[in-house]
Amino acid sequence: MMSKKKPDNTATFKKFTKWLWILFLGGFGFIALLFFLGSIGVFGPLPSFEELENPENNLATEVISIDDKTLGKYFNENRTPIKYKDIPENIVKALVATEDVRFYEHSGIDFYGTTRAFVKLGKDGGASTVTQQLAKLLFHGEGSKNLIERLSQKIKEWIIAIRLERQYTKEEIITMYFNKQDFLYNAVGLRSAARIYFGKEPKELKIEEAAVLVAMLKNPSLYNPHRESKKEKTLLRRNVVLKQMEKNGVISLEEKDSLQKLPMVINFSPEDTGYGVATYFREYLRGFLKTWVKDNKKPDGTEYNIYRDGLKIYVTLDSRMQQYAEDAMKEHMSNLQRVFYKQQKKNKNAPYYDLTVKEIERNMESAMKRSNRFRRMKKAGVSEADIKKSFNEKTEMRVFSWKGDIDTIMTPMDSIRYYKYFMRAGLMSMEPQTGHVKAWVGGINYKHFQYDMVKQGKRQVGSTFKPFVYATAINQLQISPCEEFSNTIWTIPKGKYGLDKDWAPANADHKYGGFKTLKNALATSTNVITAQLIDKTTPQNVVKLAKNLGIESDILAVPSIALGTVDLSLFEMTGAYNTFPSKGMYVKPIMILRIEDKNGTVLENFTPETKEVMSEESAYTVVNLLEGVTQYGSGARLRNAARSYPDSIVSGHPYKFKNPIGGKTGTTQNQSDGWFMGFVPNLTTGVWVGGEERSIHFADIGRGQGASMALPIWALYMKKCYADKELEISDGAFIKPANFDVELDCDKYKKQQEEDQNTTEVDPEF
Repeated sequence: MMSKKKPDNTATFKKFTKWLWILFLGGFGFIALLFFLGSIGVFGPLPSFEELENPENNLATEVISIDDKTLGKYFNENRTPIKYKDIPENIVKALVATEDVRFYEHSGIDFYGTTRAFVKLGKDGGASTVTQQLAKLLFHGEGSKNLIERLSQKIKEWIIAIRLERQYTKEEIITMYFNKQDFLYNAVGLRSAARIYFGKEPKELKIEEAAVLVAMLKNPSLYNPHRESKKEKTLLRRNVVLKQMEKNGVISLEEKDSLQKLPMVINFSPEDTGYGVATYFREYLRGFLKTWVKDNKKPDGTEYNIYRDGLKIYVTLDSRMQQYAEDAMKEHMSNLQRVFYKQQKKNKNAPYYDLTVKEIERNMESAMKRSNRFRRMKKAGVSEADIKKSFNEKTEMRVFSWKGDIDTIMTPMDSIRYYKYFMRAGLMSMEPQTGHVKAWVGGINYKHFQYDMVKQGKRQVGSTFKPFVYATAINQLQISPCEEFSNTIWTIPKGKYGLDKDWAPANADHKYGGFKTLKNALATSTNVITAQLIDKTTPQNVVKLAKNLGIESDILAVPSIALGTVDLSLFEMTGAYNTFPSKGMYVKPIMILRIEDKNGTVLENFTPETKEVMSEESAYTVVNLLEGVTQYGSGARLRNAARSYPDSIVSGHPYKFKNPIGGKTGTTQNQSDGWFMGFVPNLTTGVWVGGEERSIHFADIGRGQGASMALPIWALYMKKCYADKELEISDGAFIKPANFDVELDCDKYKKQQEEDQNTTEVDPEF
């Protein structure tokens, strides 16, 4: 019996080895071929060397305050680049531990991770490295659903990743990766995300906050801490990131356990035109920049794009003072609105006064035609009849309230009238010595009320114009603040100054008789004495001074301007008043310090324009007059308890300022406008309050005067500024000029006058 032939194990092993090498080399060759084909553009064009060196970015233009805080941005994509040194170490380690644990070992492709993902069919996660993800973000975006296209994209991604690794350091790759990521809600890049989701700069992020942002990288829509429905998933994903950090030795087990127990707390701070601080100022600045770029071209002759060229605009506003101004306005205006609502319950034509029903109807129709809704429908070809019909059909909308926006159902016409009820306000604050504008609040809420009452709006200024008349008299006639004038009706006859009839204004309180010093007359806003002064100096000279004080609006040279019949902006008024504490030197308000390009190259520096308007002695004398207003005149409420205000219009809080303050209140006819202009040695601030139209106002002078409507905002703002010692707002006296010889103490002045009179009397014996 023949025995069976044993299998040739050696031959089988050789055959197996041969095929193994064939498969290995064939696979390697196939991959090499794919890479070669990809590199020569068979699967589509690849970025050039220049594109790798300068990947295209939309960089937001940033508005930076004088205290180095970002006030806002202009952008297509809200991306503000960050440098590696400004990325906190904990977020870098969280990224690597979660997304690419071998980041510092591979050269763009993690072959171990790729093999694992292939063998396990992606069950333990994908294999894209941070560099591959960056390649995808920079050059081809979202992947295709088509299998062939996905494969070609993956090959290109690998090739680009390898090129990126050759071109850049690991730190540069991480920096580009964080700068390119879109975290949604206009948060493009790490810096924007930190500010929008946590209200912080990246360096200020805690570990658990950094973990939230890294958690979002997987899918910012699915893992979004702002979306209520996604918060639980985001919290779980954050804890996965913390677990990965512990697993890779970034944090200890105890730290991980402690951090995972913490709630996820965000401070959502959207960055858009209608949000954040200084919204009205930023909109003014946007308009300025659109003109600026036309006159300041790039070296290649093209215009800068404020939405994508990453300009840095350094402005004079102080972020702290701006916030205090906005807070002061909100505090007072919300309370003032409550009082106004209460009064309107008795007004059958609310919120209007002084108009007939037909005039109100015409007013409302005019407001309708000015609305964006009307313009859009008109542009779309809708007939006017159909547009009007739609304005009387109820619809869902979100409207403003002082307690937050309200979702409601009302007709668009009703919403127009609803918004008419709200009292409006403006505030501007500037530094006398430099002209730097420190705070700019153009209204109560930019999202809903976009008309800027600092620069755009012009309203009658009332008695706040009177100091210009007094300043003209002091400068021109060299009279003392203690000089007395008769408190009697003063008539300027028909024909003089082109008058078509006699002009004889009455005092607001209709009280006459005796004499008043200039200081007392201004403090009590005595109209008959102001009329005497403008007659003695002439309206033309008052207008000339006003123009020298920076007022650009047209002013008709007639006597009635003495009582503030002219319409001026808060910007003009604040700049003009600023001349008094700046010792007679007009300093044009300046809002921008410099503009830089994205690389930090200064494109333009801005300096204030100045000119001497009056002598230092005259300016100091006017300051002294205006101090009298806050000592015993209409501005004395700054020093008294607020309980004297009607209906607790300022919440019952006393101000009790004790430091020297110059100021003037102003109230126009029917209480349509309330003003307060006030200053201390190193800060001038103007405030206006009123309705959208002059027919919307308080019914009585007690609530509607400038001392009740505008002065409280100034007081609240200054209280907040004084509480912040870093701002160094002056609470000292105004500096008296050297060799100043005008007697400002009226008791001493009167005594001196009597003595002089006695010494000049002739002895009857001679």
